[in-house]
Amino acid sequence: MPAISRYAIRAALVHLALGVTIGALLLANKALPFAPWIWSLLPAHIHMLLIGWTVQLAFGVAFWILPRLSAEGDRGSPVLSWLIVAGLNGGVTLAVLADLLRLLGSIALPGPLELAAFVCYGGVSLACARHFWPRLAAITLPSS
Repeated sequence: MPAISRYAIRAALVHLALGVTIGALLLANKALPFAPWIWSLLPAHIHMLLIGWTVQLAFGVAFWILPRLSAEGDRGSPVLSWLIVAGLNGGVTLAVLADLLRLLGSIALPGPLELAAFVCYGGVSLACARHFWPRLAAITLPSS
């Protein structure tokens, strides 16, 4: 397994652990209300599990498992792959930070941080399409 896949999968597992912890706190608060402010962590929970866990795990596995471009094992641009992982983690971090700042009552920063997070997500989407398209185009389906 290539290093980028190992790193992406490990980072996805960290997001899973943090997201599930926040989810457990949300459910515990629903059963026995102890902190009404905890519900403001719901968007952070969603970002961690949807983008941080699911998308990053899918990227890590896809980078490893999709057909290589050549017999030498070329998987595409390693720089672009690292930028994709950095963009995913950066976007989730910015979105969670915006949610935490909103929780603390800061009005000025959450909007620009959320915008930066969504720009990261959009850039990652385009970079994934650019990175994986040649590998997906190499797949030939059997004719019927």
